Amino acid sequence: MLKLGYTLASEEHRPNDLVRFARQAEDCGFDFGFISDHFHPWIDNQGQSPFVWSVLGALAHSTAKLNLITGVTCPTFRIHPVIIAQAAATVAAMMPGRFALGLGSGENLNEHITGARWPSSEERMERLEEAIAIIRMMWQGGVQSHRGKYYQVDTARIYTLPDQLPPLMIAASGKRAAGLAGRTGDGLVSTSPDADLIKEFQSEGGKRKPCYGQLTMCWAEDEHSARRTALQQWPNSALPGVIFTELPLPAHFEQLTKLLDESEVAESVICGPALEPYLDKLRKYAEAGFDHVTLHQVGPNQEGFFQWCSKELFPRLRSERLIE
Repeated sequence: MLKLGYTLASEEHRPNDLVRFARQAEDCGFDFGFISDHFHPWIDNQGQSPFVWSVLGALAHSTAKLNLITGVTCPTFRIHPVIIAQAAATVAAMMPGRFALGLGSGENLNEHITGARWPSSEERMERLEEAIAIIRMMWQGGVQSHRGKYYQVDTARIYTLPDQLPPLMIAASGKRAAGLAGRTGDGLVSTSPDADLIKEFQSEGGKRKPCYGQLTMCWAEDEHSARRTALQQWPNSALPGVIFTELPLPAHFEQLTKLLDESEVAESVICGPALEPYLDKLRKYAEAGFDHVTLHQVGPNQEGFFQWCSKELFPRLRSERLIE
């Protein structure tokens, strides 16, 4: 069976709204929340990008049972892995047993801001693997030092550690990252129902570890308005994968998305009121081997989305025994 999550899209919503939506997701019956960690939104129309660690502090005290995972944090450029280790330990101490740290190799969009060179994908994966080792080292407690290929840690100690360390969920869209997730992570994060990715993850040590997927959608009472909202707010979903990691500015994404129309965006964002397309995509995730899927509702109509989930989506999923 699937556990369903709600995506707290930091690119689209102000921090207090994210806190309010998290409470609504908890009341609605979602199992977990997936909160993005960005410095920039993808395009200016999305309009927001609050600091995720501040928002998580508020979420720790505004929710009681909703699990939360960063989706995902890059621990390799704009923030040193030692600081990520401390931040995640603090959040885990504030919400015992309810927080997981999602990690990925990052995007130029968010990581170029300190002036660092944006390296090849091979180097980014090497940096991520070293960062994961540093985070786990710091969570052991005591004074720690590290002299690695990319990072140094000089006699550092995290004093505030949680009783239960947060799991590390590693993002992957290709074979190499899936293997890294299997070897070094406690779970996998991906954005498409790719069974081959799951197989690679499991073959490298990921058996019986959770797999998180994401379904980007735009529910509305009519398909036309949903497609229009998706084109305005999340056209980046229709761009090829490599572009997401390489372009440095929202303006660059906007230039490319202006070449798209509603039908092209609707191929990657399910739009409208019809239940079956959403059910079909969730079935595909389950068939591929995912056991967690987060729903990203694009646009401002979050309240209507929660009502639709309670009245239509969840009952249907329970009738098919896709969720409890």
